[in-house]
Amino acid sequence: MSPRAPIRQLATHEVLNQPPPLPEGNLYDLDAALREGLHREGAAWAEDAVRALGAVAGSEATQRLAVQANRFGPELRAFDPMGRRLDEVEFHPAYHALMGIGIGHQVHSIAWSAARPGGHVAHAALQYLMTQAEPGVCCPLAMTYAALPALRHEPELARQWEPRILSTDYDPRFIPAPEKAGVTFGMAMTEKQGGSDVRSNTTRAERLDGGEGFALWGHKWFCSAPMSDAFLTLAHTEQGLTCFLVPRWTPDGERNQVHIQRLKDKLGNRSNASSEVEYHGAWAQRVGEEGRGVRTIIEMVQHTRLDASCAPAGLMRQALQHALHHAAHRNAFGAVLRQQPLMRNVLADLALEVEAATALILRVGRAFDEAAADAQSAAFARIATAVTKYWINKRTPNFVYEAMECLGGSGYVEESILPRLYREAPVNSIWEGSGNVICLDVLRAMQREPASVEAFMSEIGLARGADKRLDRAADGLADLLRERKVAEAEARRLTERMATVLQAALLVRHAPAAVADGYCASRLLGDWGHTYGTLPDAVDSEAILQRAMPSLG
Repeated sequence: MSPRAPIRQLATHEVLNQPPPLPEGNLYDLDAALREGLHREGAAWAEDAVRALGAVAGSEATQRLAVQANRFGPELRAFDPMGRRLDEVEFHPAYHALMGIGIGHQVHSIAWSAARPGGHVAHAALQYLMTQAEPGVCCPLAMTYAALPALRHEPELARQWEPRILSTDYDPRFIPAPEKAGVTFGMAMTEKQGGSDVRSNTTRAERLDGGEGFALWGHKWFCSAPMSDAFLTLAHTEQGLTCFLVPRWTPDGERNQVHIQRLKDKLGNRSNASSEVEYHGAWAQRVGEEGRGVRTIIEMVQHTRLDASCAPAGLMRQALQHALHHAAHRNAFGAVLRQQPLMRNVLADLALEVEAATALILRVGRAFDEAAADAQSAAFARIATAVTKYWINKRTPNFVYEAMECLGGSGYVEESILPRLYREAPVNSIWEGSGNVICLDVLRAMQREPASVEAFMSEIGLARGADKRLDRAADGLADLLRERKVAEAEARRLTERMATVLQAALLVRHAPAAVADGYCASRLLGDWGHTYGTLPDAVDSEAILQRAMPSLG
């Protein structure tokens, strides 16, 4: 029998005209708008810390962690093998590594631990960069950051928890908080029947005999980051809706009666766990005045809304980088994509959106820094936070889609980061108040806090005389706001105008001429289509793109 003939080696095909992988790079150094804004808004002292996170976030190793954390999502362990309740969530090691990066780089703490002006600007910059590493971990980081101002309504509670909140040691162990090097916080407010209407909540709090503790009974339809060490939540007492702190462990060292019913199977944000929980006599401590729970928790919500604005800006920036990189290395119809006029228009339009969003979040961050000592800054932060949260989130889903389309079919497959960013894009619009809730909050601020409108228009007025298009848009907005009787059905249109005029004012004052001109020409004059890539002919697209990523010029 003759020996078998050797199997011929199959020659692989030659790969042509495919972009190389996006190279590692420091996301801070690559982002001119972020660098300039950090200095301009008072956080130049934090540049080393922000640059350090930029290097880690832009590394190949961190991006691999993000892929793993999303591919191997959290799993609920409700019971042990003998049927005893555990109510624990297991995460892939990659998730814990990413949490360690965020906490180690002070994303959650720098605003408070810095004890100097610019802390919230630095926090906004860090959250923006951490989102580009992996947005799923930004939820617990945001809630840990935002819990502190609410806790300070109870000085003794703040004294107990603050040192561990500000720790830069990530400690994922499920043990009582006093035994840990650092802690994280979550939030549990939403119930089935009410959603954003928390006054319809039914959870009850009963005062325990012989102490200041309460027992909570009820359910929460959404509890984010259920492995947090403690949660801020709302429940009714005889005095009304009240804010409470619910730790995972009782003072006696027992597991608190917080039962995790299931994990949500979400569209995106898949590395992070969101859950439904029930309180079965869960031990809790009151935070703030009894019956004034909404007023207490709103301070946490105001701060998480800042983070819910930084995150979509970071998503847009990450999507833009991939679109620019692809277009700089891909040829089609005889020319590099980036040099083709229509593609250049799309990319420049996207770059304008990112620049405007970055300027806005950092300016609002400075208002947070100045609010304690300056009434006008506090008034500006009150309304500008809502406007910012609404507008940047509304821009993000279609933005990421357009960036995906720049890559064509390659952008649609899971090996690309774009599908993950696209699934992530809607979450921050829904979290901490959906679009309608936010716009109604803008109307509420106009009617109840007129100083917020005055502060908002004063900020826009700082750009008066620098661009006639902006002056006309500002005058029209002032006429609308002066009435303070905008119909509820017009709230979205108003909030959109407020956002675009404010962004234009910031860019006219601080951005290069090509950027400011491009934004005013498209967003203020109406000479703009209904999709990205419809900038007027006179806009200097090449200058805008050089600023967005000069290394790809």
